[in-house]
Amino acid sequence: MNGDWLLRGRDGRLSVYLPTDDAVLCRAERVPGGSWTDPHRVGGEQKLHPSLAVGHGANAYAHLVSWRPTTAGEAGLVHSTHFRPRLAALDWASIGHPDKRGPLTGPPAVTVDAEGRAHVFVRNQAGGVSMIAQKEKGGWEPWADLKGADVQGELAAVTGESGRVELYAAVPGGILHWRQEESGGRPALEEAMEAPVRPDTLRALATSPDSTTLFYTDDSGDLCAWRPGAKPVTLLPTAGPGPVSAVRCELDGYDCTLLAQRSASGRVAFAAYPTEQESAGAWWAESGPALPADATVSLAVDENDRVVAATLSPSTGGLLLTRRKDEPGLALEAWREI
Repeated sequence: MNGDWLLRGRDGRLSVYLPTDDAVLCRAERVPGGSWTDPHRVGGEQKLHPSLAVGHGANAYAHLVSWRPTTAGEAGLVHSTHFRPRLAALDWASIGHPDKRGPLTGPPAVTVDAEGRAHVFVRNQAGGVSMIAQKEKGGWEPWADLKGADVQGELAAVTGESGRVELYAAVPGGILHWRQEESGGRPALEEAMEAPVRPDTLRALATSPDSTTLFYTDDSGDLCAWRPGAKPVTLLPTAGPGPVSAVRCELDGYDCTLLAQRSASGRVAFAAYPTEQESAGAWWAESGPALPADATVSLAVDENDRVVAATLSPSTGGLLLTRRKDEPGLALEAWREI
């Protein structure tokens, strides 16, 4: 999955999205903080490839993007909007292919601008990035080629506090960064930063009115933070493989960035530091039981501004959840199976 799959909806309920071999399932709280529904299929009966991107706008609507099989050897992208966790999502609607037609080209990414318009990004057959965005009054703009070359792994799409859309992509020996000059405009390739980045480890977060921060793993296994226009900073050694999940939250009165990752031991590791103050340092603390190797972790903040963490194992379907206790520090409740 690309993006945060644990979301807080417009009605305060939490929901999770679970990709399967041919569908996307959703589970949601019946009431905020209460019991959860059984899994139900999202977007109708259309069969999908096991690829899901999730975006979440300021209006708290979830935007889902996946690939679906079309003709033999070819695929196309589809999009659905989920307005509230307990309501049915819109049926999957085709948004086409970055090269008009052809095979699946790479995992999509989606983010939502200040006006609630989804922006979908995907690698094209030339190895660059293409984008399609919703129009302000419905429908979709034509596909646009954002250029770039030799793009590898998952993209990291993010909307800054300004409401402008940004995109990060890994390439051999570096990272590419695109940014909108103005709301509704086409993101432009602004900077190429040399870095020994591992593909499929990128995660971006809005961290100030003017900046987004990209977290990535370098070839030595360190977790790094980069804000375009500055040099990357080594934060701490990674707890395990794969990307981190990241969320802004208040801890003991401070604006903090909380990171979570499945550790090498199989448990979930957490690290927090004052937002954009990487020099303050960060340390991993592990929590919960050992998880299957394919388990991922996602972070959110509930309607009471408490941090919530969830883990999901696609192979077992196991879903675990914990919340921050109402006490100083980052003390967590016991993990429970949902």
